Amino acid sequence: MSDFDRNATAWNRPAGMERVGAAEYDMGLRSYMLGIYNHMTLGLGISALVAMAIVMMGRSSPVVQALYGSPLKWLIMLAPLGFVMFLSFRFEKMSYTALLGTFWAFAAAMGLSLGSIGLVFKAGSIVQALLVTTVAFGGLSLYGYTTKRSLSGVGSFLVMGLIGLVVASLVNLFLQSGAMAFVISLVGVVIFAGLTAWDTQRLKQDYDYLASDRELMQKSSVMGALSLYLNFVNMFQMILSLTGARED
Repeated sequence: MSDFDRNATAWNRPAGMERVGAAEYDMGLRSYMLGIYNHMTLGLGISALVAMAIVMMGRSSPVVQALYGSPLKWLIMLAPLGFVMFLSFRFEKMSYTALLGTFWAFAAAMGLSLGSIGLVFKAGSIVQALLVTTVAFGGLSLYGYTTKRSLSGVGSFLVMGLIGLVVASLVNLFLQSGAMAFVISLVGVVIFAGLTAWDTQRLKQDYDYLASDRELMQKSSVMGALSLYLNFVNMFQMILSLTGARED
């Protein structure tokens, strides 16, 4: 998984770039990045469909009660993390098709987790948070793609912040502090906003090392989609937590 280490940088371009013309290189890079965004968008679509199905069933549905009103809720909460760990550790041994299929399964599992949001927050708040997240994500990703400034130093700082955020979130599962939840959400928006720009730049730079290996490039596009998907979904949840109105 070293090829996708968040701390990896790729500023020194290999001879691969010199072997192809600038136009061909740019076309290949655009195709690679488009593949990442396409996988990410499809993953978000799968999650949205699953979440909508949960919301349409309603709180009183036996299925919903079984999913979120029993110890099964912990499995739903932790399943996406399990998929992420599986993809990270098994990446090198999996084929592109298997990797993509697992990513779709992850997106469906995340949809189950996100379904509870529709049962807690009002639809208007969810749509508003989704629109804000989409605009912010698009702008930040565009910045990461076009900026000439290296974001590697900022990325290392953000990763440390992310670790602290995860620890704080786990602690607050037991404390149930509203003030702490507010701070976590506020800091989380900043962290995932920064990670969006950094990951986009990192993925763009990775292309230099992947251009000569089609299979590795395809697999990289799935892992890249996973990184951006996680940034988008986490930013959305943090924004919704800060601005969303809950159902009565």
